[in-house]
Amino acid sequence: MSIAALAPALAEAARIVSRVAAGRSLAEELDSAARSTPRAALLDLTHGTLRRFGRAPAIVRELSHRGKADELVEPLLWCALYALESGRYASYTVVDQAVRACGLLEKWNAKGYVNAVLRGALREQSSLENRIAADPEARYQHPKWWIDLLQRAYPEGWQDTLAAGNTHPPMCLRVNRRRTSVTAYLARLADAGIAARALGDAGVLLERPVAVAELPGFDAGDASVQDAGAQRAAPCLDLQRGQRVLDACAAPGGKTAHVLEIAEVDVTALDSDGARLLRLAHNLERLSLRAELLKADCTRLAEWWRSEPFDRILADVPCSASGIARRRPDLKWLRRAQDLASFAAQQGAILDALWQALRADGKLLYATCSVFPQENDGVIDAFIARHPAAHRLPLPDGGAAQWLPDAEHDGFFYALIAKTA
Repeated sequence: MSIAALAPALAEAARIVSRVAAGRSLAEELDSAARSTPRAALLDLTHGTLRRFGRAPAIVRELSHRGKADELVEPLLWCALYALESGRYASYTVVDQAVRACGLLEKWNAKGYVNAVLRGALREQSSLENRIAADPEARYQHPKWWIDLLQRAYPEGWQDTLAAGNTHPPMCLRVNRRRTSVTAYLARLADAGIAARALGDAGVLLERPVAVAELPGFDAGDASVQDAGAQRAAPCLDLQRGQRVLDACAAPGGKTAHVLEIAEVDVTALDSDGARLLRLAHNLERLSLRAELLKADCTRLAEWWRSEPFDRILADVPCSASGIARRRPDLKWLRRAQDLASFAAQQGAILDALWQALRADGKLLYATCSVFPQENDGVIDAFIARHPAAHRLPLPDGGAAQWLPDAEHDGFFYALIAKTA
């Protein structure tokens, strides 16, 4: 990106971050962003700013002498502060382009103010760190309630979990072992100049993210993008040839496809969102896989279930997505502590409904991309207390139920439940 393009990118990023701060979805705002703005720069500025959102407002508060700036100037400062700290641009370039962005936002009177705040951030960098250190949201770049919950749940590892949530997420691939092997695919990546290493039975962790168009054989279905934590689901279902399998909240289909790649089973995949179900269909088509796809709410059994029980059920339930917040950095600022009770109620209702569709001696795998016990062990313990025939089993891969986000994978939780006759 040329230096001159930074001002438009900062201006558009400020508009988007302003709307996210008011409660809008980052993904939706990016979809409607100005097409003239370089996409890579816009993604970097918005995601980087929101990953570090607790920090930038604290810095502005320390440096500003006019109180809260208006709804566009303050987000512009947040984005410019991220740009300064990212090291992607020279400091004088960021200051100059942020001042220019004021004009693009029609905030001409704010030029001197923006210049002063950014120069102050550069001049007072050392003392600023000490001045904001006492603010937990500025220090850990997460909401206070989120910090408190993690501290109580993981007294030994909460700081590492928060730190991981502020990083760029890893890019992991799932090799389609119906078509190739991990060893062979790693060799193809090396030939393409893409550094990677094996991770798990089918996973390949890239040294740095690349566009899927650069991946050898992607269009042919040789590999898919799927986090290593998500790749635990299919093996943990304990699949056997010929079984009837239900993926109850299936779209966009990564786990559905993985099930079909590793076992000769009949799969029914449900999702209540038609657009997401269409993405699932396209993913299966790329991989040359087949499943029965139904647009349905999994809790309304009468609308889709034909009373023939399933041998295995995957319940990848809606959740806070706290384990993948670095991929969707707006979530940690849009979520509220009270949302967890709502999610837990919905998760319990899904389990109660799906339990009716599970065969005696069948197994149900509960999955979330959450790190909060309220959505994980709390939901499972309550479910087992309600259903005497439910018994929790060790996970077949021998791993812990809760994986916290780190440099290799996102945060996921799994619980395998057997149904006795």
